[in-house]
Amino acid sequence: MPRNPSLLRERAHPGHEKVTTVELFFDLVFVFAVTQLSHSLLDDFTPLGALQVLLLTLGVWWIWIFTSWVTNWLDPERIPTRLLLLVLMLAGLILSASIPEAFGARAVSFACAYVFMQVGRTAYFLWAVAGHPAMVANFRRILAWLLLSAVFWLAGAFVESWRLPLWMLALAIEFVSPSLGFFVPGLGRSRTSDWDVAGGHLSERCGLFVIIALGESILVTGATFAKLEWTAPTIAAFAVAFVGSVAMWWIYFDAAADRGAERIVESDDPGRLARVTYTYLHLAIVAGIIVSAVGDEFVLAHPLGHSSPATAVAVLGGSALYLLGNGLFKHSIVKVFPHSHVAALVLIAVAAACSHWLPPLAVAGISAGAMLVAAFWDARRLRQPLPGAGPASSHSA
Repeated sequence: MPRNPSLLRERAHPGHEKVTTVELFFDLVFVFAVTQLSHSLLDDFTPLGALQVLLLTLGVWWIWIFTSWVTNWLDPERIPTRLLLLVLMLAGLILSASIPEAFGARAVSFACAYVFMQVGRTAYFLWAVAGHPAMVANFRRILAWLLLSAVFWLAGAFVESWRLPLWMLALAIEFVSPSLGFFVPGLGRSRTSDWDVAGGHLSERCGLFVIIALGESILVTGATFAKLEWTAPTIAAFAVAFVGSVAMWWIYFDAAADRGAERIVESDDPGRLARVTYTYLHLAIVAGIIVSAVGDEFVLAHPLGHSSPATAVAVLGGSALYLLGNGLFKHSIVKVFPHSHVAALVLIAVAAACSHWLPPLAVAGISAGAMLVAAFWDARRLRQPLPGAGPASSHSA
């Protein structure tokens, strides 16, 4: 008999497991984290600064997605798991507050908070599922990988000259482990077919994180616009930034989110699809939003004149990353990379080639226009059913 059977979610209605209010409350920490990441990139938009922010973004995403996997199995409404999420929130606030100086004075606080969240949450899960041999075996392997990466997180925190390579190695260990089935000598390998995934819950959680990133982008843009003199160029830049955000929302939520939920619920191996589609591919989508927010800031600050390389990279690179992430997401669902996204990426490539001769406002306008092309193109195909799906499927990727 399982020791803690009441801590697991009920699977009475597969695909309909709700996202709880405590999970939404937990996500508030990551609104702060995304804000910190975008501001850090804005303050140091250099190759080294971008690499550092990329590493921190990977870390923040990895904590969040691992926690979402845990609450996919455990019931967050149970008091022990609710308390776990609240403790993780506190650690997440420390981690988020450390982001601007994570490679400087607050490296130790960032690394310690990160290791505590990853290792502590996994140790709790082992306690919570005691009596479920398959789950215990799986998370023992996960804990072994996280303990290995923790060595490099903590070493990097205390050795400044080696901090970047050590933290890159720590993240590489964590990111490669799921694709290797968390193989540990003596403990074996995990199989995705053994993962009892509530697909609807996981897809909704990832959609909510995309909303968090989009919401942060809109808040930062609005706050910046409020501080500027409202001239015609700044008003136009603000309008273009808003249109770009709307197009991002449309591209993901008008088709892809529902399609992903349907596909994972119907999949014969939802664990494999969840690993690829939600654990890995959504990172590019979130990163694209963060970079685009920085681009919006650049354009609002200097809408006219020649576009600097930094402005072009942030505006066009953010849109391209977002479109590529969505395209790969949709490809994982329907096995076809959308032609609409290819067309939009071609427009962005043309704009990149001409960006030196264009003002930032024009570059941003082309970028937003390219995403609108993808959004409207997809909207025309909404009534086409999923390949191989039943009549109930009415959304197109």
